[in-house]
Amino acid sequence: MEEILMNVEMEMETAIENMEKRFTNIRAGRANPAMLDGVMVDYYGVATPLRQLATISIPEARQLSIKPFDRSSLGAIEKGIFEANIGITPNNNGEVIILNIPALTEDTRKEYVKQAKSYAEDCRINLRNIRGEANKKIQKLEISEDEIKDGQDEVQELINKYNKIVDEKFKIKEQELMSV
Repeated sequence: MEEILMNVEMEMETAIENMEKRFTNIRAGRANPAMLDGVMVDYYGVATPLRQLATISIPEARQLSIKPFDRSSLGAIEKGIFEANIGITPNNNGEVIILNIPALTEDTRKEYVKQAKSYAEDCRINLRNIRGEANKKIQKLEISEDEIKDGQDEVQELINKYNKIVDEKFKIKEQELMSV
């Protein structure tokens, strides 16, 4: 029983971490190197994460600077950013690639909040699925009805705890997105 509960908690932690990762891909009008985490670059025929090919810095609040370790990869990096479809046009000056992050309009902010809300809901669904699996495992154990009930109550307490965490993290992201 304890092992099942430990696994449930670990799976729920992972679900929260996945939601947070997805939240970082929603931009809030400020430059954030994490926006480029999903960008893959075709470097000598191998799909390589952008972070392994360049230094990413923030010279201004709404600007990212990408300085490749190998200048010959500038074109490939630029192409990778285009293909990643992150909604930002790269400017290549022969030395570095500059990404100017446009200010968010009210409509864009609301759209991003909707996206964050859907990520939070996906996480809640994931948590419910974890609870369902755990309850099935608990019922299969050769223990008394009372112990089964206690185990399911503990799983319910865990899901309540993690649903609160989802709500808190969503509220923080929503405030971040809606603040000008």
